[in-house]
Amino acid sequence: MMNKKYGMQKYEDFWYWQNFLYFCSRKKLKQKGMKQKVILITGASSGIGFDAAQKLASRGHRVYAAARRMELMGPLRNKGIMPVRMDVTDERSMTEGVNFVLQQEGRIDVLVNNAGYGYFGAVENVSMEEARRQLEVNVFGLARLCQLVLPTMRNQGYGRIINTSSIAGKIVLPFGGWYNVSKFSVEALSDALRMEVKPFGIDVVMIEPGGIKTDWGLIAARHLKESSAGTPYEADGCRFADVMHYGYSSNLLSKPRVITRAILRAVDSRRPKARYRTGRASHTLVFLHNILPTRCWDALMRRTLHIKIK
Repeated sequence: MMNKKYGMQKYEDFWYWQNFLYFCSRKKLKQKGMKQKVILITGASSGIGFDAAQKLASRGHRVYAAARRMELMGPLRNKGIMPVRMDVTDERSMTEGVNFVLQQEGRIDVLVNNAGYGYFGAVENVSMEEARRQLEVNVFGLARLCQLVLPTMRNQGYGRIINTSSIAGKIVLPFGGWYNVSKFSVEALSDALRMEVKPFGIDVVMIEPGGIKTDWGLIAARHLKESSAGTPYEADGCRFADVMHYGYSSNLLSKPRVITRAILRAVDSRRPKARYRTGRASHTLVFLHNILPTRCWDALMRRTLHIKIK
């Protein structure tokens, strides 16, 4: 009888503390001013965008997931996320996508510019057409979407723009020149935009991933081999591509969820930071780039070309 009574007491204590923690968490959310937000996120068919869309929806937000490849959006649709067909290099597609969200919801609280494209190769080897395409996706598409949502956010007196940048906007890698150009541009554009729209109650936040294990790195490595084939850069280019392929195929890099966590903080924080830098080696590489003389940094990067992959 004693054991039975003691067991019942433990059971009641367990539920007491469960309910206590639940109501504390609800009170904390209210104190933070967190509420359901209407969120448009691009590049949501795979990788970081796909994971972030799911997590944002699980927190109760109304999520519109934009991508070109609608055939990949079934799993998101099944979780109550609304897919939006959008090509960030096409003006009509972007305009229609933003207007669709506004027609459905009447507002856009958060824009997450996550669509990105990486084509690696020596500056001499990458065609101007390919360089322009990279800038169209990573810079001009991002900028145009900002332009499209800003009038609505300004009228609301509230909004948040979250731009996925990269530590490649802080440091330069061999064979990543055009990609670095695009990410340095995102950094500069976001810094200017943040100061311009602050008086309207709009925040601009940058996410700066380091090494993240996604298919992006494998695709970039393949592009590097393709662009280097039959050129004076073939030997170094192929070695660096092998290093990239090994890294993005291994467990050395961070999982996409670390970036998702940064996006969640940027969305839900009452006073978000201007930058969220996270992922394998992100802080270390930027620190080294800032303190090392240029020649030392160049030598360090050149060393990566001679790492032997078993």
